[in-house]
Amino acid sequence: MESTDTLRRCPFDFATGLEFDPELRQLMAEGPVTRVRLAYGEGEAWLVTRYEDVRTVTTDRRFSRAAVAGRDFPRMTPEPIVQSEAINLMDPPASSRLRRLVAKGFTPRRVEGMRHRTQRVVDDLLAGLREHGAPADFFGQVAAPLPLITICEILDIPEEDRPGLRAHALTMMNIGAAGREAAIEAKAQLRAYFADLTAQRRRAPGEDLISTLATARDGDELLDDDELTVMAMVLLITGQDTTTYQLGNLTYLLLTHPGLAAGVRSRPETLPGTIEELLRYIPFRKGVGIPRVATEDVELGGVTIRAGDIVHVSYLAANRDAEKFERPDDVDPHRPTIPHMTFGWGAHHCLGAPLAVMELTVTLASLLERFPALRLAVPPEDVRWNTTSIWRHPLALPVAW
Repeated sequence: MESTDTLRRCPFDFATGLEFDPELRQLMAEGPVTRVRLAYGEGEAWLVTRYEDVRTVTTDRRFSRAAVAGRDFPRMTPEPIVQSEAINLMDPPASSRLRRLVAKGFTPRRVEGMRHRTQRVVDDLLAGLREHGAPADFFGQVAAPLPLITICEILDIPEEDRPGLRAHALTMMNIGAAGREAAIEAKAQLRAYFADLTAQRRRAPGEDLISTLATARDGDELLDDDELTVMAMVLLITGQDTTTYQLGNLTYLLLTHPGLAAGVRSRPETLPGTIEELLRYIPFRKGVGIPRVATEDVELGGVTIRAGDIVHVSYLAANRDAEKFERPDDVDPHRPTIPHMTFGWGAHHCLGAPLAVMELTVTLASLLERFPALRLAVPPEDVRWNTTSIWRHPLALPVAW
């Protein structure tokens, strides 16, 4: 990597509510492409923050996810979260085959079928919230259990196995250096569990999503055993954690921006657009995710990225790019439709995004309808926020009505 005096060490551990990380904002101001060093992994990386540059890195074949495999790349967690065989570490055309197969589990018809299950779970959880009485913890009583119950029902995971699987997933997300051995063990335990479960579904398919993936064909192609195991792991992790945290974040913003909630209650048809705007606005994680490697020299944002350099993109920064979004730090549910990058971009756009958006929409529509007087039960400044993992979310969200 070429010499420069602008190397920045970035822990990316800012965790004050849903405020935007001031260090990331400073990097955006200094230039669209800067050199950074992260808490874990060897060496340095380029950080790309401008919307159009992020789009370039995530779609240009000269930037490879596959080349990351086996490298101790700069990252946020002591142990890499991603599995080496995962679709997240593949490049087209290899990833295209897997995406076509996995996409068969998230067709509009299948997602609509999942909506009825989700609504049933939401109804039960909201009834429990009301029965508990105010004040109640929306995060603990609704946001935390809902996505886990939903994805486990969709995957047909036995109820008695769910707490242990969630604990393993949470362990893998921690950013503390002392947790490396625990993260390695948690990843191994998850893999062993899903290797056994997917083998069972391969032998005796049912109506669940794992069975759908086990039998999905693209011509003569099927997912092989390792691909199916890793994909089931990814579905569990991404299908519950991120949706849980975003439910907490979205509800917090609706309750601290009263005009938003009132607008949706008076015009329920505006809820989908409001959710998309809040997803753009929320700094949903700390720092960065899985990087890419430049396979040849590339000029980008006024710098030369050399072949072999590690390149991280910031979807958070891209979502706040003033060249793309007018008044990017404002929440504007009437903003002209410009695709946000919260679910990634290009060949690694989240395949489960339709399921996540459906869960968020069903939950918030039901919540706003059934609790018209819903409010925070504590001042906003008293809400406690996660500081120990890569995700931004409230630890509890006390509400009253």
